[in-house]
Amino acid sequence: MALHHSLRRISVLIAASGLLLASTGSDAQSAPSVDAGTSMDSLVSAEWLHQHLDDPDLVVLDCTVLVEMDEQGGFRNESGRASYEAGHIPTAGFADLKGDLSDADSPRDFAMPTPQQFAAAMSALGVSDDSRVVLYSANYPAWAARVWWMLRWIGFDRAALLDGGLAAWTAAGYPLSTEPADRPAGRLTVNLRPELIADRDEVFDALDDPAVKLIDAMSEAHYRGEMAMYARPGHIPGASNLPTTLLVDESGRFRPQDELEMLVDGEADARTITYCGGGIAAATDAFIMHRLGFTDVAVYAASLDEWTADSANPMELGEESGKYEKD
Repeated sequence: MALHHSLRRISVLIAASGLLLASTGSDAQSAPSVDAGTSMDSLVSAEWLHQHLDDPDLVVLDCTVLVEMDEQGGFRNESGRASYEAGHIPTAGFADLKGDLSDADSPRDFAMPTPQQFAAAMSALGVSDDSRVVLYSANYPAWAARVWWMLRWIGFDRAALLDGGLAAWTAAGYPLSTEPADRPAGRLTVNLRPELIADRDEVFDALDDPAVKLIDAMSEAHYRGEMAMYARPGHIPGASNLPTTLLVDESGRFRPQDELEMLVDGEADARTITYCGGGIAAATDAFIMHRLGFTDVAVYAASLDEWTADSANPMELGEESGKYEKD
């Protein structure tokens, strides 16, 4: 129960900081499979990773971001590099979402870099076109899911999340390392899938398009407008609510497929856009939808951080109140 409480606390902090908050439909179940040879599911267990850790084509990356309380009682996001340096999975490098995996020139946290900038940053971490990549974080799967989605965005499909993250690794009794990664730079090319990232205009157009489904990955209280961490409370009109905390169990692992299918509705081939505060938690919803066989999912990367700053973008309060808040 301690880990469950910790995950809930992290999810609240992520919401407060503006972030609260796959293989394909051929996946037989949400639980990770352990395959022979070089095949790899989009979700792998600590046991699988331990068995394959020395595979020469396998690149392991720690994607941790820390959420800290500031002196004013608010929250700020900090690079997880110090956590990585204190102890990480052996051979893992550090993928810095607060650093070169985001657009440093943007005033918003976690703004999308150009595809070329992202590919160059991943190449510097040792990722090549023929690599397999396992991503994890020390506190919440959303950080790793964002990097996973960005890899898909540039056309790279040989990536997986470590189910349960670093906690699953240590719970299995596997060791940590403080040694930095020693991997030569790779060569990663871009085969862009622009449809995987939605912008403000596409979301705005979706308000009048019943064929497009919007999914809010924030907490229920934030969705209803009972708390506000952005310029205005509530949710984008017409959006349904799928908090990322519902997707994981008390151990921090993703729920089985049958449970996830009960949480996620909609037509598998419908255009679906997930959003949250800064496009982080939204990537977790998108990851699970991809695993469940949804074929046309995008993440609104700028999410409520951008949307609520412009009063021309309506917000809705409550469950299905129809009440817009524009000021």
